[in-house]
Amino acid sequence: MQVLVVGENPLSIEDVVAVARQEKSVALPAGAEWSELIQRGADFLDQLLQDEGVIYGVTTGYGDSCLVEIPAHQVNELPLHLSRFHGCGLGQNLDLITARAVVVTRLCSLARGYSGVSHALLERLVWMLNENVIPVIPSEGSVGASGDLTPLSYIAGALVGERDVYHQGQIVPISQVYAEKGMQPLVMRPKEGLALMNGTAVMTAIACLNYKKAEQISLASTCITALNVLALEGNPSHFDEVLFAQKPHPGQQNIAAQLRDWLNSEVQTEHQSSRLQDRYSLRCAPHIIGVFEDSKPWLRQFIENELNSSNDNPLIDPVNLRVLHGGHFYGGHIAQAMDSLKIMIANIADLMDRQFAQLVDYKMNNGLPRNLTGATDERLPLNHGFKAVQIGVSAWTAEALKQTLSASIFSRSTECHNQDKVSMGTIAARDASRVIVLTEQVIAALCCASVQAVNLKGLDGKLAEVLTAFKAWVLQTFDYVVEDRPLQQELQQLVDRLENLELLSSELVC
Repeated sequence: MQVLVVGENPLSIEDVVAVARQEKSVALPAGAEWSELIQRGADFLDQLLQDEGVIYGVTTGYGDSCLVEIPAHQVNELPLHLSRFHGCGLGQNLDLITARAVVVTRLCSLARGYSGVSHALLERLVWMLNENVIPVIPSEGSVGASGDLTPLSYIAGALVGERDVYHQGQIVPISQVYAEKGMQPLVMRPKEGLALMNGTAVMTAIACLNYKKAEQISLASTCITALNVLALEGNPSHFDEVLFAQKPHPGQQNIAAQLRDWLNSEVQTEHQSSRLQDRYSLRCAPHIIGVFEDSKPWLRQFIENELNSSNDNPLIDPVNLRVLHGGHFYGGHIAQAMDSLKIMIANIADLMDRQFAQLVDYKMNNGLPRNLTGATDERLPLNHGFKAVQIGVSAWTAEALKQTLSASIFSRSTECHNQDKVSMGTIAARDASRVIVLTEQVIAALCCASVQAVNLKGLDGKLAEVLTAFKAWVLQTFDYVVEDRPLQQELQQLVDRLENLELLSSELVC
């Protein structure tokens, strides 16, 4: 297994996903320079405490309670209380992959050296990831500023031996794991509870996973569109190079180029509709999928900048030995990225829904059987093919579209009006995750329908190499529908393969 060093160089979205999926283990930098930076921050905090300095969240209460002075003999108890009173998360727990992404995202921020934490805390986070002892984190309860306080409290709570964790396929108390391994719970130093919890790790981790899933949706929807152009006897000239040179969005142009290349075969001379212009869901596919493709650079920038930031408060400057009070826990960039992403992806779901409607409707599908049934003439009256699947696609698309209202505009004044403007970034990220799941369900249905359609048109042996590879990928878990049968398991298998970020095929990347 490859080892990812955290704390030395910036991490990428792909790094987070690889650790989340247990494709990489993690380690801290071995160099003396990094180690000394971490130690200077911790030592500076100790010195301030000896000098009786006033430090928010260390010698004061939290949030609106910042005017409450914490007696010196209680300072060491304060981090434990922070983790405990925030243990009120509800809702569905984050799955293991997402929870792992959260832990490595928080580790990335703290290992930058501007949070005043100890080597011991960082090493325990590394241990959690490498031993796959991962906190169980409820998904609901964060307004995205002061960061993801409540969900991140489940990391802090697990470190000190007080919460549940995923371990060896089960959910068990962390105290049980510590006992089995002969380990002691971590004793948090002053500010370490705040450093762990007061940041944007949950929303950022979810954003990393969403971004990679969105890339798979974009690729799959482009392959599906190409198959549907063939099955519906569409007009490939809609993707002409000169045409797209006149509207120079590079992502949109790339989708058109892929379609142009994948449709460049003798099939086009044999099968072409009498329609001069295809309906928008074929003709404008590059314009719809291309919005995401053209947004990828700024989405990546927003997500990776947040990932590689110190986003707790206050920051501890280990170079100039200053305490810096600010608001880096605010998740506005992730909120904007996820609110935008969910609109882009829901639009792709809607595009696929409209293509499906053409495929199953004998009035517009250019000779395909009703509802794409593969039944023989004798059995045709009994069979309904993809009729119910098309209804499902309509339902999933409608729900995805309903989820696109921006979460970031619903700021709420909380915590005695101290947190009077908040980002809602975590809710935006969770909304985007839901839209992605619904769209993956739509994509799974279209994978089956488009492959069935080109088979019914007798085009199987006439596809470009890339489309042949895509069809083979679909047929790994789907069989052509001849007689009606339940398709739930085959659809779910395709959803799972997309959700797990499995590459469709290296051949599919143009």
